[in-house]
Amino acid sequence: MPIVKTKTAMNDLTDGQILEVQATDKGSIADLKAWAESVGHQYIGTIEDHGVLFHFIRKNGDAEVTEKKFEQTIQNDELLERVSNGGIVLDVREQAEYAFGHIEGAKSIPLGELEERLVELTKDQEIYVICRTGKRSDLAAQKLFEKGFTKVYNVLPGMSSWNGPLEKNI
Repeated sequence: MPIVKTKTAMNDLTDGQILEVQATDKGSIADLKAWAESVGHQYIGTIEDHGVLFHFIRKNGDAEVTEKKFEQTIQNDELLERVSNGGIVLDVREQAEYAFGHIEGAKSIPLGELEERLVELTKDQEIYVICRTGKRSDLAAQKLFEKGFTKVYNVLPGMSSWNGPLEKNI
């Protein structure tokens, strides 16, 4: 939700102004940073105070910012068949989200940890990236592609519409 509200608020700012976004979800750190990078805004940083995260983002000087979308996608209903042919499901949601229900066998690497954990993934294996709605997984897929992973697919619309079996770690 912070990304949706942030996008709306950014439209009301003039170039160079800084937006303060308050959130309590630790996942918002990685989400907002990745979103800002994907659209060309400057992610300045985050300060935590009594459980509230204060994010600071400077509006890009460009007149119009276009959000990049990762082009290689598959739909939820294609996922299990594709994975049975040797691919892996990479769940980029936060640990708590993953624990309350994930696709059996999915590898959990929250978006904020992805760059430091790239060594856990294989570049020649198909990777199906999933999150709750397809936003974080889109950003993760872009990041993987930039790092040389070419067999990457964003799974849409994500876990919010998943009808298959779930595994829980609680």
